[in-house]
Amino acid sequence: MDGQSATALFAAKGIDVTPNKDQGVIKVIKRQGLDGDRPMIGDRVTVHYTGKLLTGKKFDCSRDRKEPFCFNVGKGQVLKAWDIAVLSMQRGEVCTLLCKPEYAYGAAGNPNKIPPSSSVVFEMELLKFEGEMLTDDGGILRRIKVKGDGYTNPNDGASVEVHLEGSCGGRLFDCRDISFIVGEAEDKGVPLGVDQAMDKMQKGECCVLYLKPKYAFGSEGKPEYKIGPDKDVVYEVTLKDFQRAKESWEMDLKEKLELAAVVKHKGNQYFKAGRYYQAVVQYQRIVVWLEMECGNGIDQQKRIQDFILTSHLNLALCFLRMNEFSQVVENCNKVIELDGSNEKALYRRGVARLLRNEFSLAMADFQKVLQVNPSNRAARAQISICQSKIKEHNEQDKKTYANMFQKFAERDAKIGKKKRRRDESTRSSMNGEVGIKRRRRSRDCPS
Repeated sequence: MDGQSATALFAAKGIDVTPNKDQGVIKVIKRQGLDGDRPMIGDRVTVHYTGKLLTGKKFDCSRDRKEPFCFNVGKGQVLKAWDIAVLSMQRGEVCTLLCKPEYAYGAAGNPNKIPPSSSVVFEMELLKFEGEMLTDDGGILRRIKVKGDGYTNPNDGASVEVHLEGSCGGRLFDCRDISFIVGEAEDKGVPLGVDQAMDKMQKGECCVLYLKPKYAFGSEGKPEYKIGPDKDVVYEVTLKDFQRAKESWEMDLKEKLELAAVVKHKGNQYFKAGRYYQAVVQYQRIVVWLEMECGNGIDQQKRIQDFILTSHLNLALCFLRMNEFSQVVENCNKVIELDGSNEKALYRRGVARLLRNEFSLAMADFQKVLQVNPSNRAARAQISICQSKIKEHNEQDKKTYANMFQKFAERDAKIGKKKRRRDESTRSSMNGEVGIKRRRRSRDCPS
């Protein structure tokens, strides 16, 4: 079948799903999907597909590999035809797509598989889809309703103008136009999840953010919005406009040092208010700005190092409150690299290690604290705790090993008993057989 005949056949049975209706992708539904939602731009979709030339020759098939294919739709990760078609499908739908070259493999084709300027046919099944995860822990999930313009995003410190609509359990609790600084949205009553999503958005974009409590209003809730503790919330966010902040490389050292003082103060305010995630954002900004700076003169070098040390110490303290002990150790290590006798870094690393049940390492840290400051009573108390934990751990090990040896002994005794029974049974059987044979021989022998 040539391209013109195929287009006529598909057009008679299907629909043109291209935005400009140029018959570049024509879809014929073979099995209707489930009524309801369709994928949105950025969603993670899972499909099965078979690709064929117009001659009927198969060139690719996920089912042959026995593994479905996953991608983020509308992000240019796959053929243009796929991005267009999948956005029109429902979960469970099976369809056949006729795709013109400009929506498939183009003028070049695909060596050894698809000839140049070839139309191709795909049979596709949409198995499932879900929003785009913006955090590793799945705490912020985004679904894009309207794609934004351009290729730039708000950066850390950018000024943004947004329209917000927040809901919880289907109840609208927040609807407003608001401006805020990225990284400081908490000052305007905007939750952390919305703040963190800003650097993924484009001007004009409208998206829906599904926020877990950690990125919403946490264990405290939001009484003024009548939201209780540990509630999931949903925000529809439209980014109306933004002004990017200067990047680190666009600022001179003087600007960085002036901003570092302001940002440190902001981080301290968040910490005192118990907003540890927001405090972390502020302290990390200082590290990014200054970690590669050397400074001119001893005074400037000392000021840079003081900011770096203080930021890592504060980050360690925030992560300690957030029970993220690996991050505590990592930030304390960076302080100790610069100042091997830093009392706070050694103590906080010791606490994190103790809470990770690394008792010997923790005790070594607290002992170093006492070397630096023999009057540190907190470190002395922690050493006592470490010693008790080590003793308790050793006693537990002894019990465990004793129980193991007891079980091994009991098992060996049972095995030995069974073996003796089998041996006795075997000997008894053999004796019986010998007796029978002797009696037979006596009967068979001449008298």
